[in-house]
Amino acid sequence: MDALFDLGRKPPTTRTIALQVREHGAGSLDQAQLRADAARYQEVTCRSALNRVEGMPFNWTLNPYRGCTHGCHYCFARRYQTQFELGPDDEFSSLIFVKVNFAEVLRQELDKPSWTRDLVALGTATDPYQPIEGHYKLTRRSIEALIAARTPVGIVTKGPMVVRDRDLLAELSTVADCTVCLSVPTVDEDAWRALEPGTAHPLQRLRAVRTLREVGVNAGVLMAPVVPGFTTQTSRLEATIKAVADHGAAFCGANVMYLKGGTKDHFMGFLAREFPHMVTSYERLYAGAYASADYVRTVRALIDMLQGRYGIRPRKRKDEEPKEETPPEPQAAFEW
Repeated sequence: MDALFDLGRKPPTTRTIALQVREHGAGSLDQAQLRADAARYQEVTCRSALNRVEGMPFNWTLNPYRGCTHGCHYCFARRYQTQFELGPDDEFSSLIFVKVNFAEVLRQELDKPSWTRDLVALGTATDPYQPIEGHYKLTRRSIEALIAARTPVGIVTKGPMVVRDRDLLAELSTVADCTVCLSVPTVDEDAWRALEPGTAHPLQRLRAVRTLREVGVNAGVLMAPVVPGFTTQTSRLEATIKAVADHGAAFCGANVMYLKGGTKDHFMGFLAREFPHMVTSYERLYAGAYASADYVRTVRALIDMLQGRYGIRPRKRKDEEPKEETPPEPQAAFEW
């Protein structure tokens, strides 16, 4: 029987896989199953599901998968692959780790008397509704556990599959709190095709927002990230914000893209291959991890103005301006 469905074989632990990749490379994962989407899926077991974080509006994160077939070129989670000694390029979108015991481990953690029902963020380093979720249903089973534990959750996804779980999300909204953020950086089709090669059409995602709102879920949109030169033109920003308003989103947040570590390496490589005329400008604009403070303020002011024009409630956001890095003055002149 195909190893993917072989119940007699226990998947290796995440640590075992990490050591194997470190010593022998990703090619040594002979249990990783190739599926029709051309990605390989490696089943693993995890010892914990809840991951403690600091400095965020939430204290805990949940990520039932590692890697993502959406393959967005700007994804900040690409840099996490380097912890596995995997590259942030194709291996991020073509080799996906599936934590098959994730929901069971989560339920055990939520059942502990010490659990205080803190806010949990689902989908911070992978998309919980990427296509493989249709097979494994780890996200759906995790939401069932969160309902049983009356634990509030915030979900971030680009996957319209989220509407499959509207029954559970509506129930969770009544017993605790539930916010769903659909990531829709732009409705411009050229920018979408260039930046998010494996994602559903932006309007599909907006229709998912409307569907969730109809069943009482607090669902909105994150224009995240706003990508200089691709989505920052006034006409593109206005088209996106108008579409968000037309689909009844409860809120709309926006963050200008930042680039760190392996993500920056990947994104600059992507530009060099596909948009070489933009490389020099990006090198100036992103001398560090963040675009210049003046540039960010300009883009943010434009978004705020457009949100006001279309009556969209902004999402409360952390200050995204760089504190530890002061970019050189020429960056402030960019008009993307």
